[in-house]
Parts: sequence; C-alpha cells; structure tokens
Amino acid sequence: MWYAIISEDIENSLAKRLQARPAHLERLQKLKEQGRLLIAGPHPTIDNEDPGEAGFSGSLVVAEFDSLENAQAWAFSSESNSATTKLLSSIHWKMLRPGQMQTRIWKQASIKK
Repeated sequence: MWYAIISEDIENSLAKRLQARPAHLERLQKLKEQGRLLIAGPHPTIDNEDPGEAGFSGSLVVAEFDSLENAQAWAFSSESNSATTKLLSSIHWKMLRPGQMQTRIWKQASIKK
C-alpha cells in the first residue's frame, strides 16, 4: 500500500538538513530503484522553488510499503528525520487516478439526482 510520510522541521534546521541531504537522497534513490517511490520533496517556507536562507518547513514522501509499521520504521530510521524533524507522521494514502476521480464524481452526482 501507499503511505504518505509527512514531516515538520524544527526551527533553524537548514544547516542540519543540508548536511543530511546526501544520505536522505540515497534512501529515496533505493525506493525509486525498487519502484516504490511515487513522489518526494521538501516544503519551502516561502513561495519559491529555491527558498535560500529561508529554508524548508518539512517534507512529503509518498512511497509503497507492506504495512504502516514498515513505513514508520523507514521514516524513523532516517538520520535526516532524527536531526531535523519535530513531527513525523505516516498515514495510509490511496491513489486515485484521473479516470477514477471522474468516475467517483460522476457516481456522486448521479446519486444526488
């Protein structure tokens, strides 16, 4: 199943985040090579692709794991997360493709009529 791993960074974590980045990217690359990574990326603290000194407020990883426990174990075993994160949650995430979304909206609308 797919899981969303959502983290919220501690204040002033940019230097620690940059230091942990190579190991973090290596972990993501392994998930990608296994075909288990859907998306991943940081949350800039300002509305800009490169927030510079403003840094990031956290990040999101959507990846496939056998269970919630495995998703949490993967997330909590990260040096990046232990050094920069004050809040970390892993939740089951259900992917809807555009065709599925249209079907659900159509079914919902047809029920209302």
